Amino acid sequence: MALIVQKFGGTSVGSPEKIKAVAQRVLGYCREGHRMVVVLSAMSGETDRLVALAHEIQKIPNRREMDMLLATGEQVTVSLFAMAVKEAGYDAVSLLGDQVAIHTDASHTKARIRSIDTRLIKEHLDKGRVVTIAGFQGVTDDGDITTLGRGGSDTTAVALAAALSADACEIFTDVEGIFTTDPNICTKARKIDTITYDEMLELASLGAKVLDIRSVGLAKRFRVPLHVRSTFTENEGTWVVEEEKKMESMLVSGITYNKNEARITVNHVPDQPGVAAKIFIPISDAGIIVDMIIQNTRSGDMTDMTFTVMRSDYERAMEILRKVAADIGARSVTGDQDIVKVSIVGVGMRNHSGIASTMFQVLSNEGINIMMISTSEIKVSCIIAEKYTELAVRALHDAFALDKKDLPLPQEEKF
Repeated sequence: MALIVQKFGGTSVGSPEKIKAVAQRVLGYCREGHRMVVVLSAMSGETDRLVALAHEIQKIPNRREMDMLLATGEQVTVSLFAMAVKEAGYDAVSLLGDQVAIHTDASHTKARIRSIDTRLIKEHLDKGRVVTIAGFQGVTDDGDITTLGRGGSDTTAVALAAALSADACEIFTDVEGIFTTDPNICTKARKIDTITYDEMLELASLGAKVLDIRSVGLAKRFRVPLHVRSTFTENEGTWVVEEEKKMESMLVSGITYNKNEARITVNHVPDQPGVAAKIFIPISDAGIIVDMIIQNTRSGDMTDMTFTVMRSDYERAMEILRKVAADIGARSVTGDQDIVKVSIVGVGMRNHSGIASTMFQVLSNEGINIMMISTSEIKVSCIIAEKYTELAVRALHDAFALDKKDLPLPQEEKF
């Protein structure tokens, strides 16, 4: 008998019929003797509806009240799910984040979990009940309701699995697992059977939307086995697990892209100590995240500073930097929003050479210019023109033969 935490997203519980179907799926596990904790998101479209309502009332909604409003979406689904389980002849109880005591900080609309009190959950499990918990929400030490931001239900599920020492955490969604790339633009994309925490962290940070990056980080920290699978089939999905030696046989595990990127250049910056800080501190103070940074030295004592931000922060960053440029004596600030970040990820890169050069050669063969490059131990990212996104992804997918499994190790392995 295992303790299993399962999370179902908004599309999985988008109607009363779907909620009943999810209840039947969960009860199948109960019949096998497993103890079940079920985390649910709001019904599909409900969070967007509530956000729109808030903006009809207040131009910039108060963050505390926004959390009070948004938390109602999950309250609906967990109560309906508990009713469906009871209607099927089993016992269930629905709980909200504050009832479970999912303690968070006070950063409304983007709170982080600090601790979870599992006593109430365990009491209900010991009484043979299916415990269903509202995802995406928690409570501050002062008793205020908080929400965890987009993807927060994934984080709730993994945090509960860690706190309860669950045997597994299953994330049910509308896709069958993690694919080698986006199947919508590459028909050769293949479902991955297993992937490491580190690879999934990189993919999530680089644009893959199947799992929230915070949930993967928690899973890695507490060694929670994650199973990403479809609500609508019985097929095995993708397991996110600790790294094993055999996983290095795949040099590249996945290719992803992120169109939420914009490039900014501060031109002709004085090349002297302290200038970089004067550029990036105001950006940081505004809560704008900077990704890739390149400094290009010009003749004399001048340089160019180029970096990327999220496209949604582009206009605000440009406004800040025009003022900064005037203060530091830079010539101008220019930008470009028609870019995309294409990345390859794989733990096999740690022990094999030539991966980056292969990527560069493939893009060159397709006539795609690389504007910026960023690397880590297990990833290579390139900024290219957005119009080449699909071409680049397909060409790289073919070059690294990601439609095939269990490729032999190349001869240049380093020992």
